Amino acid sequence: MRVLIINTSERIGGAAIAANRLMEALKKNGVKARMLVRDKQTDHLTVASVGSNMMMSVKFVWERTIIFIANLFSRKNLFQVDIANTGINVTEHAEFKKADVIHLHWVNQGFLSLNDIDRIVHSGKTVVITLHDQWYFTGICHYSSECDKYKTLCENCGMLNSRLFGDLAKQVFNRKLRIYENSNITFVGCSKWMTNLAEKSRLTEGNKVVSIPNAINTERFHQIGKAEAREEMLLPLDKKLILFGCQRITDERKGFKYLVDALRIIKDRDVNFAENIEIVVVGGDSDKIRNSMPFKVIPVSYVSDPKKMVALYNAVDLYVTPSLQDNLPNTIVESLACGTPCVGFNVGGIPEMIDHKSNGYVAKYKDANDLATGILWTLTADSEKLSHNARTKAIETYSEDIVAKQYIRVYENNHHHGNI
Repeated sequence: MRVLIINTSERIGGAAIAANRLMEALKKNGVKARMLVRDKQTDHLTVASVGSNMMMSVKFVWERTIIFIANLFSRKNLFQVDIANTGINVTEHAEFKKADVIHLHWVNQGFLSLNDIDRIVHSGKTVVITLHDQWYFTGICHYSSECDKYKTLCENCGMLNSRLFGDLAKQVFNRKLRIYENSNITFVGCSKWMTNLAEKSRLTEGNKVVSIPNAINTERFHQIGKAEAREEMLLPLDKKLILFGCQRITDERKGFKYLVDALRIIKDRDVNFAENIEIVVVGGDSDKIRNSMPFKVIPVSYVSDPKKMVALYNAVDLYVTPSLQDNLPNTIVESLACGTPCVGFNVGGIPEMIDHKSNGYVAKYKDANDLATGILWTLTADSEKLSHNARTKAIETYSEDIVAKQYIRVYENNHHHGNI
């Protein structure tokens, strides 16, 4: 069986990381898996590129321009929606022709247009779509927030300020409806939460929707001694360290302000205990965070080396994600695999990953007070037990073998000629 995984980027972004890990997991389970991307970041032989040229940049800019104008020249929501009005015909690519199964992941920002997706769906090959966000089953948005129009018909989208080009959300929704009709697609939610939303959409009617989590290499992401990890990362040996990862603190969905509020509450509740806490921040905005935090901040610039990331997870006492909307964050899976407990809000796929008071703490949604309680509880609970539970959860739920086998079953069940 030959599987072609298609994603806009090879390495950048959560979907790219998850797609890459799935390819590796499938290969270890005897499947000929390759990736086809627009943006190639390595020289890996099993990752093919559609070839980079000026035209691709033009297509990316053209799509954004239409959205920008439709939004009455406001940058707000510019990257929260995609209209897929331009892209690349990948069905002509040699890798596409050789594959039995086409597995679409995140293909936005000018990589695949609706016409390209139409060609893929009706190419006669088995098609599987992994839902890293909601875009495949909404009109144009990646996360619908409180809006549930996608259940019946997306129209008059609240994320656009005008109808200069007609009702874009309605046009795209109806086009997707025509593409998916009389097709044989399996939609895969990375979390039960995402699967549940997808099942309610009019767009998935008549197609299968299943839930399979993202895979992780639990041998690469493993436990090492805390002291050893701290020495490697040049972190203090005698402090309680909280890890927070963030690419853009300005992104409201990441819930940064709730973390700041929670940390202030912790400082007010227990001044003596708070003196021992320091915050390790990894990501693009780590320097900007320094001024807004009530604790000492240790910024770590973006870590691309997995070994360093493993040391970082092992060095800290807990990983906190104040995210207000998330599917199945790779960071939580990575942290659990390294035996590091996690704290997050009861939203999206997070409560499926964090088992409350077993491998971390699930705080009430948008409740900084409960987030503070969760952080304090995790820092003072039995760390060995939490660590053991975290690692066990990762092995039993997210290990490569377990995830790959679930996907192989989906591929085989969907293939028109029975088992391959």
